[in-house]
Amino acid sequence: MLYFIGLGLGDAKDITVRGLELVKKCDRVYLEHYTSILTCGKEELEQFYGREVILADRELVEQGADSIMEGAKEKDIALLVVGDPFGATTHSDLVLRAREQGIPHGVVHNASIMNAIACTGLQLYNFGETVSIPFWTENWRPDSFYQKILKNRESGFHTLCLLDIKVKEQSEENLIRGRKIYEPPRFM
Repeated sequence: MLYFIGLGLGDAKDITVRGLELVKKCDRVYLEHYTSILTCGKEELEQFYGREVILADRELVEQGADSIMEGAKEKDIALLVVGDPFGATTHSDLVLRAREQGIPHGVVHNASIMNAIACTGLQLYNFGETVSIPFWTENWRPDSFYQKILKNRESGFHTLCLLDIKVKEQSEENLIRGRKIYEPPRFM
C-alpha cells in the first residue's frame, strides 16, 4: 500500500494520530522535500517518529517515482507531504501512476495553507483562483499570475498567492551542461 500522509503546517507533532500510526508501521517512509518546507528538520521528524525518513527531492519524486512505489503492492510505503497531500499536482500525478500500476493507495489529509489562510479573518468563500508566483530569471518573466489577481479583484474576491521556493535546483547553465550542481535554497 502506498500512503500519502499530510503533515500539517507546523512541526513534527502536527501529524494526525492515524498518520503517525501508519508512519510507524510502514516499511519505507519518504518526505517530499521540494513543493513546500516544514518548520523542523528531517532529524526532528525521525526522532519523533522513531524511524528513518528518506528525503525525496524533485528529481526522485518526478523522475524516480517508480523507485518510491517499488514494492508497494507487497509492502507499506509512505510519502509524507507538508500540508495536505493534494496541495500540489505532483502528488495527484503519483496517485494516477499508482492506479495505472495497480498499486493500492490511501490518503491521510491534514491542514494546508488552502484552509489555514482563514486565520487572517478573511472568509474562505470570498477567495477566487489561487495563483503561484514564480521566481523570475533573466530570460523568463512570466506574468500570467497578474491577470488572475486582477480578475479576482475585479470580481470582489481575495487572492491567495503561493510564492515560489527553490530548495534543490540547478542553474540554467548546470542544467544545460548536465552537471549535478545545485544552487543554495531560495525563498521569496
